[in-house]
Amino acid sequence: MTETLGKYVLRRILGKGAMGTVYEGYDPVIDRVVAIKTVRLVDADSEDVQAVEELERFRREAKAAGRLQHPNIVGVFDYGETADMAYIVMEYVDGTTLRQALDSGERYGINEVVRLMDALLAGLQFSHDRGVVHRDIKPANVMLTTAGEIKIADFGIARIESSSFTQAGTILGTPAYMSPEQFMGQRVDARTDIYSTGVMLYQILTGEKPFDGGLTAIMHKVLNSEPLPPSALSISVTPAMDAVVLTAMAKQPAQRHASASAFATALRDALQAEPPASPAATPIPAAQDDDGTLIASAARSATTHSAPSTPAPAEAAPPKPQSRRGPPLAALAAGGVIALAVLGGGGYFLFGPKAHDAGQLPPVASLPGTDAAEGAATQQASPPQTNTAQTSAAQMGTAQTDHPAMLRANPARIAAALGTLPCTFVNVAMEGEQAVLSGYVGAGTPRAAFDAAVAQLSDRMALRSMVQSVEGPYCPVFEALRPYHAMTAPPTMHMAQAGGAHMVHDGEPIALTVSLPAYAARLWTVYFSNDGTAVRIYPGTITGNPTLPANATRTLGDGGMGGARMQAGAPFGTDLAVSVAVSAPSATGALPAEGSVTSMVTAMTGLLSAAGQAGGQVAIALHPVVTRPAGQ
Repeated sequence: MTETLGKYVLRRILGKGAMGTVYEGYDPVIDRVVAIKTVRLVDADSEDVQAVEELERFRREAKAAGRLQHPNIVGVFDYGETADMAYIVMEYVDGTTLRQALDSGERYGINEVVRLMDALLAGLQFSHDRGVVHRDIKPANVMLTTAGEIKIADFGIARIESSSFTQAGTILGTPAYMSPEQFMGQRVDARTDIYSTGVMLYQILTGEKPFDGGLTAIMHKVLNSEPLPPSALSISVTPAMDAVVLTAMAKQPAQRHASASAFATALRDALQAEPPASPAATPIPAAQDDDGTLIASAARSATTHSAPSTPAPAEAAPPKPQSRRGPPLAALAAGGVIALAVLGGGGYFLFGPKAHDAGQLPPVASLPGTDAAEGAATQQASPPQTNTAQTSAAQMGTAQTDHPAMLRANPARIAAALGTLPCTFVNVAMEGEQAVLSGYVGAGTPRAAFDAAVAQLSDRMALRSMVQSVEGPYCPVFEALRPYHAMTAPPTMHMAQAGGAHMVHDGEPIALTVSLPAYAARLWTVYFSNDGTAVRIYPGTITGNPTLPANATRTLGDGGMGGARMQAGAPFGTDLAVSVAVSAPSATGALPAEGSVTSMVTAMTGLLSAAGQAGGQVAIALHPVVTRPAGQ
C-alpha cells in the first residue's frame, strides 16, 4: 500500500534526524517530485521542551522560506499538519550539500569560487530584502545541484523582522560560523549572514576554517582574535581577495560589507584586480563533524546589552596556541544539534568560599567566590581609550610569547589579555608568584569566553580565579563601568551585605554596608533587579547627597542613613547592587530615583564622564544579592 501525507505520495526516506524525517515525495496533482520534511506535532504546553522548540523552529522555517521564491533558495511549496505530524513540502534538489562536496575533497578554482559565491549572495540579498535573516549559513545548509548551481537551504532558525520569535538573549547558530553578536546573544541583522558567509568563503579558499577547536576556544577566538589572511594558507588567493574575506569577517557589524550584493561586487572586483599566484585549485580536506547548530539561552534578559566597540580587521595576527584545559560546554545530540547548558538562575552558590588550586579552573557551572571578590577600584574618572578585541588579542599574544616569569610578575599583562572580554568586571592581584582574579562575569556565553581566556593564561602561570558568575541583565552595567575601572589597582571602596553574605528571603530586609575610599566623596548606590529595573537606594530623595568624609561607612537599605528601605520580594533571583563614589568637589549631577537598566546605566556613565572632565577620582564597587521565596 502506498504511503501518503495529505495529497503527497511518500516514495523513500532521504534522511532521518532526532526530531523528524525527510522524504522524497510526489505531488500527483501537478506531476512534481518534492522533498517533504516532517516533525512530530506536540502541544505547546508539552513537557518535552526540545520538541516544542523544534516545532516552533519548523513553523518558522515554513514561514521564512515560504516567502522566498528565488533560483538560489530552496523553494517551499506547502505546509500542513496531521493529527500527529507537521510537514513542509519543498523543492527537491537533485544534488548534494557543499559540505559533502568539501568532505569528499572537491577542488574549486578561484573563478569557480567567485561564481558560486555570487549566486549564494544573490539568494541572501533576496532574503534580506524581504526581511529574513538566515542566521545559520554554513556548507551543510548550501545545496549544490547536479547542474552546478547553488541553493540556500534550512531556514529553521531564520529571523523574520516582523516576527516576535527569537529576540536578543537567545544564542542560535553553528559555532564555527557564528558571528560575534551571535555568541553574545544579541539581536542580529543581515550582517550576521555576511559574517558567516565570509567564514564559509575562507574555508572554501583555504581548506581550513578560520577558527577551530572546541566551543569555548572558537568563542574566544571569534570575540578576540583575528584569523590569518587566506593568502597565507593558499597561494591561489590574492591580497585583494584577502581584504574582501576579512572585511566580511569584521568583528563589528558596521565594518563589514554593507550588504550581500556589496559583498558580491567586492568579490568580482577582487577577481579582476590581479591574477592569482597560481591557477591551481584549492584542495579541500575532509571536515570534521563539528558543525551542529547551537541553540541556547543566554544570560537572562540580555536584550539591553550592546556589542563592544571593535574595528574591522586591518592586519591578521598569527594564530595563538589554544589551551586544551577549557571545560566542555556542549554535547552532540542526535541529529547534530549542540545543546549548550547555560547554568545559572541565581542562588547561594555565588558565595561559596571554596578556592581552587593554583592553575586549576573551576567548571563553568561552579561559581566560587567570597565577599573579598569585589570589583572595586579607584582611578582618575576619565575613561581610558577603549581597548578593542583586536588590541586585546595582540596584547595577549605578546604576553604568551614572552617568558612565563614576566607574566607572573606583571598583572598588567594579564589585564591586557582579559580586560576587553565581554560582560566582565574583574580585578587582578598578585599573591607571591600566583595571580588571583576576582570580580564578576555574566553567566552563560560570557562566562565560557572568560574561562577559555583564563585557561590559556593558566597554562603559562600560576593562576587562581575567584571570579563569580552573575545571571541577569547586567552585561550593560559591566560594559559601561569597566572603562572607569582599573583592573590592577587595589580596591579602595568595598560593599558587602550587612551581617555577611547570605540569601535574603521574601519580606526580609536587604542591607548593604559601603566602606568609602580614603578621600572625601559623594556616594550613589543603585539596586539593579533581575527583571531589568533599577532603583537608586542612596541618596534618598529627601536628604540630598552630602559629601561624606574619607573612609566613611554607610549602611544602606535599612532606611536609617539617608537611603531607601529595602526588603526582598518578587521577582526572586540574583540582583546587583552598584556603588559609585566621586571625589569632591568634582562630583556633580544626579541619578534618577528609578528606571530601567539602560536608562540608569546611561545616567551613571554621564555622572562618571562629568567627574572625569573635572579631574576627579572615582571608586566603583559591585555586590550581587540573591533573593528567594520564603521557605526556600
